[in-house]
Amino acid sequence: MAAKISKKVLTTALKLIASAVLLYFVFSKIQLKDVLLTVRETDPVFLLLALLAFICSKFLAAFRLNAYLHQLQVLLTHVSNLKLYLLGMFYNLFLPGGIGGDAYKGYVLKKEYGIKTKRVVAIMVLDRLSGLLLLFLYACLLALMLEVTAALWMRILIVLALFLSLAVFWLLNKRFFDYVFPVFWKSLGYSAGVQLLQLVCVMLIWKSLGINTSLVPYLFVFLLSSIVAVLPITIGGIGSREVVFLYGALWLGLEEGTAISISVVFFLITALVSLFGVIYHFKKPVLEVY
Repeated sequence: MAAKISKKVLTTALKLIASAVLLYFVFSKIQLKDVLLTVRETDPVFLLLALLAFICSKFLAAFRLNAYLHQLQVLLTHVSNLKLYLLGMFYNLFLPGGIGGDAYKGYVLKKEYGIKTKRVVAIMVLDRLSGLLLLFLYACLLALMLEVTAALWMRILIVLALFLSLAVFWLLNKRFFDYVFPVFWKSLGYSAGVQLLQLVCVMLIWKSLGINTSLVPYLFVFLLSSIVAVLPITIGGIGSREVVFLYGALWLGLEEGTAISISVVFFLITALVSLFGVIYHFKKPVLEVY
């Protein structure tokens, strides 16, 4: 037990160090005070709309997970699932080195409903991969609109990558996860809605900051940063997302401070919503079924 706790402490420490190093690197390249000034001048109306778009995206993400659970005959009500999902968000962001949100949800579902560990892990992984796939697909579509990908051969490669990734994910689901395959397209539909709403969230943040340059490059960099932020190397993706925004801005000729401001505001919205999960940390949700 002591060794297990020590490992968790070490993991948390390493993630904190990684986040700190990456943030130091980013803010050694740009002025932190300029970023904070930009964030303070956001339009509150657009910011509120961005918050609502993000909340709606999380509702759809919770529905996606419940679709998988229902295939395993765990017929959680949407309200119960939303409570568990919100608690998972809190753990993912604020306690990543201790009890990860996905790990906690898996533990509860296995304990309450006796689902095999292999299947619990599978649906958690599929839930994440479904979201990642749509991030990649949207990134491909936006990449076709960028000037840096104007060459015909690049556009052909992007289109091929788009269709190939979808085909591979379909085959993997059909071959290895037949017990949840009936909801394949439904889960992808939810994922499409989730990522689209998060793009709307970023668009509204972009509007709130009063940016006058093209929106598409910012959306593209956001999608890339979201893919990188999934990697469990920092606390809640802090640092890794900002590094992608920094280099994405340099690559696409965007204003670095403004790009980082979008990243910071999006993280603050994520943290605010996730923080509400603390309610169910102290009062564990009662999971009801149909």
